[in-house]
Amino acid sequence: MKKMTLKAASLGLVAMLALTGCNAFRVYTIDLPQGTPLSAAQASQVQVGMNANQVLYLLGSPALRDTLAPNRWDYIYDYTAGTDGKRHKKPDIKDASQYLSIYFNNQGIVTRIEGRDSLPANRH
Repeated sequence: MKKMTLKAASLGLVAMLALTGCNAFRVYTIDLPQGTPLSAAQASQVQVGMNANQVLYLLGSPALRDTLAPNRWDYIYDYTAGTDGKRHKKPDIKDASQYLSIYFNNQGIVTRIEGRDSLPANRH
């Protein structure tokens, strides 16, 4: 009877450790940046009157080019910190809170820029 109780207690302890093992020994997760990380300094280089090639040279390819609105380019950025990011206390950036939208006319010239105030002053 004592052996049975000892076995049951040991089995219960092993089961409890196995179930909590996922939290006790975390698996390495990668940092997940999505989009184009831009700074306010980079965005300030883009001016109304520039052509699309100049914008591409300064900022790179946009994250979104909508086929229904080809005269609008969207640069968005999301970041989910993984193991390394959390270790360095990098904040998560969610819901495209950092974005830059650039509008062109039919000749490919910048007419309007939105979202500069959502970008950080600099990138490190």
